[in-house]
Amino acid sequence: MTTNAIIQVAVFFAILTAVSIPLGLYIARVFAAEHTFMDPVLVPIERLIYRLGGVDPNAEMTWFEYAIAMLMFSLVGMLLLYAFERLQGFLPFNPQGMGAVAPDLAWNTAASFTTNTNWQAYGGESTMSYLTQMAGLAFHNFVSAASGIAVAIAVIRGFVRKSARTLGNFWFDLTRATLWVLLPISVVFALVLIWQGVPDNFSPYTHAKTVEGAEQVIAQGPVASQEIIKELGTNGGGFFNANSAHPYENPTPLTNLIEIVAIFVIGAALTHTFGKMAGDRRQGWTLFAAMAFLFFVGVFVAIACEQGGNPQFAKMGINQAPSATQSGGNMEGKEVRFGIVDSALFATVTTDTSCGAVDSMHDSYTPLGGFIPLLNMQIGEIIFGGVGSGLYGMLVMAVLSVFIAGLMVGRTPEYLGKKIEGREMKLAMLFVLIFPAVILLPAGVAVVTQAGLSSISNPGPHGFSQILYAYTEASANNGSAFGGLNANTPFYNWTLGFVMLFGRFLMKIPVLAMAGSLVGKKSVPVSAGTFPTTGFVFVMLLVGVIMIVAALTFFPADALGPIVEQLAMRAGHLY
Repeated sequence: MTTNAIIQVAVFFAILTAVSIPLGLYIARVFAAEHTFMDPVLVPIERLIYRLGGVDPNAEMTWFEYAIAMLMFSLVGMLLLYAFERLQGFLPFNPQGMGAVAPDLAWNTAASFTTNTNWQAYGGESTMSYLTQMAGLAFHNFVSAASGIAVAIAVIRGFVRKSARTLGNFWFDLTRATLWVLLPISVVFALVLIWQGVPDNFSPYTHAKTVEGAEQVIAQGPVASQEIIKELGTNGGGFFNANSAHPYENPTPLTNLIEIVAIFVIGAALTHTFGKMAGDRRQGWTLFAAMAFLFFVGVFVAIACEQGGNPQFAKMGINQAPSATQSGGNMEGKEVRFGIVDSALFATVTTDTSCGAVDSMHDSYTPLGGFIPLLNMQIGEIIFGGVGSGLYGMLVMAVLSVFIAGLMVGRTPEYLGKKIEGREMKLAMLFVLIFPAVILLPAGVAVVTQAGLSSISNPGPHGFSQILYAYTEASANNGSAFGGLNANTPFYNWTLGFVMLFGRFLMKIPVLAMAGSLVGKKSVPVSAGTFPTTGFVFVMLLVGVIMIVAALTFFPADALGPIVEQLAMRAGHLY
């Protein structure tokens, strides 16, 4: 690995850390309804929303009521998006005259954007009208992210409140996440993207003549307003088919840096929100440190694998070392404007979270370089993770860790003064087991049916990796892809749509139930028998539990895909 790579990653992480701390403390103030500098503008809008919706923001909800409100809101939003797609030929803001989206693709897309996955089995600029992009897709970019933040805040309340029955109000949390957190940041940085050259207009596509005399259609539209929220809300769905590799979505090195920081920043900030709400900032820093450790391991392995190139080329005498005249390494599928380091950094960040935006093609990475994005998702996308989902997923792992530590050293399993008992462990294990089941069962069906196998572009282990990656990203609500898989078929549209829904909502319910169980417990004082949940030892224990769980559930499948492909590449047997 080059010194340049280390410096770039270090600079990125320093910026992330510096921004995430004040943002996390600000988010804590927002959900505690404390005064913020945005209140004079937003409080009147908030009150109007509650009045129009007939909502009492002070009416607290049990975990079950909170879950029902969240599910009903998501269901109605999904149905509305499906209607937009099917009826867009009759609706305004459609200068290209795009017709109705096919039923299976419309279903898949509606499920995708409702679940914060933003998997796209279509070309955005050739399939969706401007109205569908703005009122349908971009709307869900905001509210699906806000829903994730709301659930994370409810779960935090479950851990920090004492002898209570309720977790807050879903409508209050959803509104505050949208108005106070997502919207103002998106407005500011959409203007920055426009300044850097990202278009945002309602103009018809431009028809131009090339030097050779051929006609070229240059797509444009309301891009910047959707671009920033796709990263900030860890959504990932691009206006263009090429996503953030397209120069209209990501035109400069500055926009590339802004986008990868935006992907991580709310997930990182919520760890500080957790520490602030828990009354012990060290608790938040402990989760931050565990996430950071896993991030650094992943990104440096990915960069090293891509900079190392293909060993078969080395045997043929091809020079793959970076120099003043060549980038070196494996440049296939990379964004040539940004190079290997920024491409691999983007790939790692986007799969550490539930974002899925890409500025390079993961299908063209080396086997182990492509394995890192796959592993990041299999871990549960808790390395800063999706907005909200990363934090509550990490809290589940923290509960597992203190329980295991208690068994090993004979200490009371407690977290933030709450005893971890049988009910919490059953719910935590249900959360852990749902995830691999939703991935491996449909992937197993796909590899033994013609409908599944007909979509892969490479036979052998790489083709298996394409299928495994598709169901992993769907369950993890990521949305990126091994691009060699043709997923725009009825089989994949329907199965991936259901996997997205199961991966999002079947995992939210047990974690809310666990928070509902913990919120009613008294907080016991720390004693000599309490296992400490801050410091280096707990960070390493937490990291170890995360990796062991991922290995136990996914190693057999990974061994058949990227691992055996790496061994085959080194032996000279390429697929």
